[in-house]
Amino acid sequence: MMQPVMLFQSTAPRTHRPQGWDWPLLIVVAALLGLGLVMIASASVGLADRQVGDPAYYLVRQSLYVGLGLAAALIAWQVPLSVWERSGPLWFIVSSLLLLALFVPGLGHSVNGSTRWLLMGPFNLQVSELAKLSLIIYLAGYLVRRGEEVRSTVGGFLKPMVLIGLFTGLLLAEPDFGASVVLVATGLGMIFLGGVRLWLFGVLVLFALGALALLAITSPYRLERLTAFLNPWADPFNSGFQLTQALIAFGRGEWFGVGLGSSVQKLFYLPEAHTDFVYAVLVEELGMVGGSIVVLLFAALVSRIFLIGRNAAEAGMTFAGYLCYGVGIWFALQAFINMGVNMGLLPTKGLTLPLMSYGGSSMIVMCVALAMVQRVSLETPVHGGRVRRSQG
Repeated sequence: MMQPVMLFQSTAPRTHRPQGWDWPLLIVVAALLGLGLVMIASASVGLADRQVGDPAYYLVRQSLYVGLGLAAALIAWQVPLSVWERSGPLWFIVSSLLLLALFVPGLGHSVNGSTRWLLMGPFNLQVSELAKLSLIIYLAGYLVRRGEEVRSTVGGFLKPMVLIGLFTGLLLAEPDFGASVVLVATGLGMIFLGGVRLWLFGVLVLFALGALALLAITSPYRLERLTAFLNPWADPFNSGFQLTQALIAFGRGEWFGVGLGSSVQKLFYLPEAHTDFVYAVLVEELGMVGGSIVVLLFAALVSRIFLIGRNAAEAGMTFAGYLCYGVGIWFALQAFINMGVNMGLLPTKGLTLPLMSYGGSSMIVMCVALAMVQRVSLETPVHGGRVRRSQG
C-alpha cells in the first residue's frame, strides 16, 4: 500500500548530490520577518510611548526575539533528523509537564483571565507554542513507527488521539481555545496524511467538531465571542469592539492604504494592535495590495514547506516528510485563523500571525520549526537535480 507521504513521485534518472539550503524558503521567511518588524514598529509606537515612555520599546524587544529565534534556529538546524525522531517522546513528556506547571501557584502567569505563560525569570514562555511543535515531532515519529497500525486498526488510530486529547485538555484548562483548535487540526491533518481509513477519520472529525462546538456554546465567554463575531455592530462598544475597530481599519486602508505609520486605529482604538491585530494595521497602512502580498508570502511559505516534505518523502525519509507536513499545516492554519479573525471571517482568537506578530515564544519556536524544515532540505538526497523516487 502506498503511503500518502510518498505521493507526487518523479521517475527521471539522477545522480546523487546533497540538496543543501532551500533559498526560496529563506527568502520568504526573511521577507515576513522584515515586514513584521516594520509593522511592529508602526503598530506599537503610541502604546509603547504611553506605557514606558519609549516609542521603540516593543520594536527593540521584538528585534531581540528575532535574534534569539535565529540563534535557536541555527542550533536546531545542526541537529540531525535522527535525533529529533528519537527524542519525540521526550519532547511530548516535557511539554506535558510544562503545561501542568502552569497551574502551580507562582509559576503560571495570567493575562486577561488566561494562564498561558510560564514565568522563567525575565522571559515568559507561552507553553502552547512549544506544545504544538512537540506534538508534530512526536506524531511524525509515531506515524513512522506505527504507520501500518494506524492505517489498518482502530487502536492504532486512537492511541495518538488520546495523547492529542491530553494536550487539548490542558490547553482548554488555561483556557486557550485558539491553540487547542490549531493543535487538534494539525494532529488530525498529520494522521490523515498517514493514511488512516477515511470513514474512521470522518467519524473523528465530526466528534472533534461537536466537542469544540459544545465547549464553545457552554462557556458564556466563548459564546459571547461567537455572537459578537456574527454581528459585531450589535454591541460595538463592548463585545464587538475589537472586531468593529479592525473592520474600520480595513475600510480606511482601501486599495493602497493611508501610508506607513499613518494608521489611526493603532492609536488606542484597536486593542492588541501589535499582537493579534497587526494584520489589520498593516492593511490600514498598506491597503489591500499590501495585505494581499502578505497572503501570497504565507502561501509561498506553506507551499515551499510542503514541497520540501514531498521531496523528503520521495527520497524515503518518511519522518522528515511527516515533520514538514505537520509544520506546513500548523503555519497555514494559524495564519489563516489570524487573518480570518482580523477580517471578521472567524470568531476572535488569541493567535499570533506567524513571524509577524509581537511575541517571543511564538517567534523562537517557529524559527526552530523552520530550521528543522531546512535540516530536512539539507539531508534530502538529490539525484540529477531531482529527488530520488522511493517505493511506497
